[in-house]
Amino acid sequence: MSKNAFIRCRKLTKIYRKGRIEVTPLEDLTLDVEAGDFLALMGPSGSGKTTLLNLIAGIDQPSSGDLFVGDNEISRMSRGQLTKWRASGCGYIFQLYHLVPILSAFENVELPLLLQSGLSRSKRRAKVTSALELVGLSDRADHRPSELSGGQEQRVAIARALVADPPLLVADEPTGDLDRESADQILGLLAELANEHGKTIVMVTHDARAANAAARTLHLEKGKLVEQREELGA
Repeated sequence: MSKNAFIRCRKLTKIYRKGRIEVTPLEDLTLDVEAGDFLALMGPSGSGKTTLLNLIAGIDQPSSGDLFVGDNEISRMSRGQLTKWRASGCGYIFQLYHLVPILSAFENVELPLLLQSGLSRSKRRAKVTSALELVGLSDRADHRPSELSGGQEQRVAIARALVADPPLLVADEPTGDLDRESADQILGLLAELANEHGKTIVMVTHDARAANAAARTLHLEKGKLVEQREELGA
């Protein structure tokens, strides 16, 4: 295990309790992710993939164990501290985009910046313009989600995740609702963001073809990491 890894998970356990019932989607997990890595997480439903993703993104907190992202020990942060950290430390890419239908692509991408104090309108505009250029949608800035294809909507969602320039991107089934051509384009964009822009990306997927776009793939089963399956390299 590396002391200098960008993401450092140490003996992470997550337990959900409902009355007397306990569910443990993640148990005693240790994992390192280097800066600029593009990691795919695979495994059957209920294996703990999305739980791990939400812990890394600071959306949820572990029941026990330690979790560092860069110099930030996010497993010890309060909810308020996590909210502040996520604003610039992590971008989340969802399967179903979660765009606001009445807003243009530009306005959807701008939303995270409205939560940051001290940014002038001109600085926000420059950041949004840059993010849309990066995902190849400068010519769709004024279009609403209903006027975009699924692949274009996901590009807007990626631009929104990128606009605050976070070092970390997490993606939960980002190609699960796309046709193959659009999915391949999104996966190529994610690989480019890791390889050419130094973003660290952790992606959950059920699709072996999508996982092959990542630099490496890890499997979870019953909340634990297991060995990579050989057929993924085929």
